[in-house]
Formats: sequence, C-alpha cells, structure tokens
Amino acid sequence: MTSSKKAAKKAAPAPVIDPYLPGNGNFGYRVSRYELELEYKVSINRLAGSATITAVTLSALRSFTLDLADTLAVSRVSVNGRRPAQYRHSAGKLSITLPATLPSGAAMTIVVRYNGTPRPIDTEWGEVGFEELSDGSLVAGQPNGAASWFPCDDHPSSKASYRIQIGTDSPYYALANGDLVSRRARAGQTVWTYELAEPTSSYLITLQIGMYESQRLTKSPVPMNAVLPARLRREFDHDFEQQPQMMKLFIKLFGPYPLASGYTVVITDDDLEIPLEAQGISIFGANHCDGNNGAERLIAHELAHQWFGNSVTARRWRDIWLHEGFACYAEWLWSENSGGPSAADWARHYYERLWALPQDLLLSDPGPTDMFDDRVYKRGALTLHVLRTRIGDTNFFALLRDWTHRYRHSTAFTDDFTGLAAGYTHEPLQPLWQAWLYSKALPPL
Repeated sequence: MTSSKKAAKKAAPAPVIDPYLPGNGNFGYRVSRYELELEYKVSINRLAGSATITAVTLSALRSFTLDLADTLAVSRVSVNGRRPAQYRHSAGKLSITLPATLPSGAAMTIVVRYNGTPRPIDTEWGEVGFEELSDGSLVAGQPNGAASWFPCDDHPSSKASYRIQIGTDSPYYALANGDLVSRRARAGQTVWTYELAEPTSSYLITLQIGMYESQRLTKSPVPMNAVLPARLRREFDHDFEQQPQMMKLFIKLFGPYPLASGYTVVITDDDLEIPLEAQGISIFGANHCDGNNGAERLIAHELAHQWFGNSVTARRWRDIWLHEGFACYAEWLWSENSGGPSAADWARHYYERLWALPQDLLLSDPGPTDMFDDRVYKRGALTLHVLRTRIGDTNFFALLRDWTHRYRHSTAFTDDFTGLAAGYTHEPLQPLWQAWLYSKALPPL
C-alpha cells in the first residue's frame, strides 16, 4: 500500500449513528434492559452506583463502547460474569475489550460500578443531564444527558426497559420513571425502586429528588399524580386543574395513553427556564406554578409528548419535528376544545410571526444548531394543520391514532409518517410535503 493510500485510510471518518450527535450511540449490540442500583448524597452531590445492562450482539464482537460522562469514575467492569481483557474510560466513552470474540446473537450482561460528582454535560444547546438543585437534584436528559448519570447507549433509536433503585437521605422524595414497586427505610436512608416495562430511550429516563410530597389527582381516565413542595399545593390545584380534561381529550384524539404506570407531574422548588419531558413524567419549575394559570399551553404540550416523542420517538434527531411539531399542535387542539382560539386562529397567528422571521430553516432537516429552534415547533404544527385542512378532520385524527398505535414504543422517520398519511386521502400529498417539509421558503397558508 502506498503512503498516500495509507494516509487516506487513516483519515477516513469514524462511522456515526446520527450526525446531529456524532459522539453518541454505539455499534455492535442492542440493549434490552437497564437495572440501576444507585445511592445519592444530596448534601455533597455524590452518586455511586452499579448498572447491569442486558444486551445482545448484532455482529461478532470483540470490543464495544458505552456512553458515560468523564465526571464519573469507573471502578469495575464485568461482561457475562468475567472481567474484560481491558477497559478504558475517556472522552465520554467507556471502551471495553473482551478476552474473546462473542458471536452475533450472543447475550451480554454488562455490569459497571461507578461513582463521582455528577454534573450536566455541556452541549451547544446548553447544559443537559444531571443537575444539582438548591436542595435536591433533577435530570433533564434531552438530547444526550443520560450519560451524565449512568452508562448507556445514549441515542433515541435505542429503547429498553428499566429498573431503577435509588437510595437517598430519608427526608427526601425520590422519583424515577415507571411504577413505584418498593419503598423501604434503612439506616437514615430510604430506598426507592421503580420498574418501567415499556421500551424507552435513555434521554427520557429521569431522576427527581427533593423535599416533595405526592398527591393523587382525581377525575382522570388514567392514574395521575403530582410530586411537589407542600408550599405550592394551592397554586398547583389552580394552575394544573385542567390536566384531567387534557388527558381525556388527548386520549380521544390521539388514542390510548401509552403507559400503564400513568402520568406524574413534578414541580421543582427551583425555577426552570422551560418544562421538561420524560417517560411518564413532566417536570415544571416553581415559576410555572404561581397561581396565575400562565402555563396552560405548556402543560398541554408536555402531556402530548407522552404520545409524540416519548412513545413514538424520532429515530434520528433531524426528525425532531415529529416530537415538537405534534406537541405544539396539541396546544392548539386543547385551546380549540376548551373555549379558546381555534387551531385555525393559532395557525394564522403563528404564520404571520414565521413570515417575519428568517426563512432559512428546513423542517425535515433543521441542523443540530436549530433543532430546538421555535420555528421547528411552529412550522411543524402549521404543517399538521395544513394536512388536517387537506384531508379533513375524520381522516386526520384517524391518521394520528393509527400513527400512535403503529409505532407505539418504537421509533420512526418522517417518511414513515408521510407514507402512512398517503393512505388517508386519494389526492397526492407530495406537493404539501415538498412545500412544508423539504423547502425553506414559507409556502402560502
């Protein structure tokens, strides 16, 4: 081989799962389950734990990686009960080399023991992941913050079930995703154990610790709870009183609520810039619960994510409009069905606002810098409204229910949605998609 060919071979870029997050995700295996046994000291922000990861190889495998932030130190690794030939932890990756190659289709049980002072991961969208609060902690994982507190395959296309055991100081309430299956006190600590059976992307796994109390909400068609500081109960009862009605409406429009464990809203004792979604959980700041009923559209938005984003998840981040455009349109649908402006009114309102903004964003591929730009949310919702007016309400809502059923607890591309929509009309929809999804210029409403 000539030196030039050697240089070309050396310069070849490493393969990536998603160019929006080129450092995230891992090759060679598929995870089916995580079991986390954690202990957290609130006063010193110290996390220690063990992660047991069940996976299967997708090809012959001698080495593989997991995503794990450098702020956490790995003390021990085993694969199928044996220590690996080598492991190395740097640059956000835990690299593991096995003593012998595993064949394709082989089962792997990976155990990682680790500890450290968890911190959010710095990204171009700000800090994401495990965050210390004034008296407690929260996890806001979107899009790549899961690795800030446990080793994982941190990409939305990788879904698994979870068992999360968290021990923390007894005065504190600890919440994670799924059903609370055990709560026991031991030596000044309380150990909380949660079980989440539904396949879930790692960024949607959360941990919320604070001086909270839990209350069960009534008049909801699915179990609904609130976890919040006692001082905010009166404001919560006022600001969030419409949640059960939102749940009833969205079940009617979008299909059955996708989680057996129900829905929980957390109100942190700190202010938060924006609410955050997790699987079966939405997290709001104290500033969203002030008794002035100013967060109603955000409450509808976060609830809608349980269908659009959490259950049906974009397989790659370029298709983020499948999350945010749908949840934004759910805000308009709630307004329309609760005595506020209609979806058509909101469409006209936001069309005028988008018209005044730069028209340099491609909804189907906004780029990593702009994937959380508000134009993705509003243009995505407008796209759905234009589709609704084209195919009619009966077909439109039948399409949404088909979408949430067909891709329930799975992942999908934009092409999956546009292909499914073609079955709900006799007229071609390609001009609509070309104008709204695949062109930057804002088309006529």
